[in-house]
Amino acid sequence: MSEIATSQRVRRGRLAIGLAIGGGLLLLAGANWHLVHVAISSQPDCVPHLRQGEGEGRPGAYSAARSACQSR
Repeated sequence: MSEIATSQRVRRGRLAIGLAIGGGLLLLAGANWHLVHVAISSQPDCVPHLRQGEGEGRPGAYSAARSACQSR
């Protein structure tokens, strides 16, 4: 095999690896952007829960520390 053909083959291999890495980084950036976008744009609804000191909640049971929902 000639030296030129070997050099072209190496260049193509490096180009393919570089494109694969670049594509992977773009995919990773796009996925992260999507997660940030969804986290910022969505507002979860309030769910029913026992507030601290209410109901028949027993000591040590999980409850919201500070509820962001309006009380009833």
